[in-house]
Amino acid sequence: MSVVVITGATAGVGKATALRFAEAGYDVGIIARDDRSLEVARGEIEHYGVKCHAVNADVADASAIMAAANEFEQQLGAIDVWVNNAMCGVLAPFRTMNDDEFRRVTDVTYLGYVNGTRAALAVMTPRDTGQIIQVGSALAYRSIPLQSAYCGAKAAIRGFTDAVRTELIHERINIQLSMVQMPGLNTPQFSWARNKFAFAMRPVAPVYEPEVAAEAIFNVTRRPVRELWVGRSTVQAIIGQFLFPGFLDRMMVKKAWEGQMTSELNPPGRQDDLSAPVSGMHQVHGRFSSEARTRATAITSGVPGKVLLGSAALAGLLLVGRLITRRK
Repeated sequence: MSVVVITGATAGVGKATALRFAEAGYDVGIIARDDRSLEVARGEIEHYGVKCHAVNADVADASAIMAAANEFEQQLGAIDVWVNNAMCGVLAPFRTMNDDEFRRVTDVTYLGYVNGTRAALAVMTPRDTGQIIQVGSALAYRSIPLQSAYCGAKAAIRGFTDAVRTELIHERINIQLSMVQMPGLNTPQFSWARNKFAFAMRPVAPVYEPEVAAEAIFNVTRRPVRELWVGRSTVQAIIGQFLFPGFLDRMMVKKAWEGQMTSELNPPGRQDDLSAPVSGMHQVHGRFSSEARTRATAITSGVPGKVLLGSAALAGLLLVGRLITRRK
């Protein structure tokens, strides 16, 4: 029986991914901060007839994540796949964020992946086998306004992952390290994130269901790749950033700022998950199911050079056309 461990596994992409692996017959280890949500998720996972072990831990705590990895190995057996997914965010202009807020997003969303990767390598390296998957975002390449800490963390994950991958190759360690770059997703993220605006916020369209992300992550275990770009919007954003970053800067001023706003008021006193979990909201889907897409194209960054260049030129031209059309 294969074993997967997933951080941030009680909601959104993490929970959808846990259920997808359980459906495929994996025993599942889950990490999150809320006991009640962990128990609910454990019950849903075990419905597939597999074992599930839950650990309450904050991914920002390196020693706690290392202890969790050892506990999973004792309870479930050797970990085959480790998925780093946990995150948090603050929706606000950088100038309105204080040091504690920015640091907390960085500690969870970036250093949480560092801690998870370290723990996974500690148990996988002696066996010289295993796979670590980083749940990324198009924002790792193309940042947008109002999410500076989150964008910075996703970009840092990409740089960190690339560095560690080269070290593993140099040391001839047979552990696969992959990153899956995601589009906007219909998860509870925007209901949890700290929001400093008077209006409720949303992901930039187009939006995809979390199951799309879960399927992409699962597929990477079947066909390991260096990096996978999920959704046409992700492909366009990444390639567009390579070809004309200044143009995208100007487009993001309006498209991504206003594109994250809704007409709904942000409820006063709304809880957020920055320092403590939000109970009772650990579902897979967010508030945007009516528009969310259930399928997405995906390409790997490891395609042959000539094909990549051809695709980049074509995607770049298509993106320019799209953006210019939208400006009119």
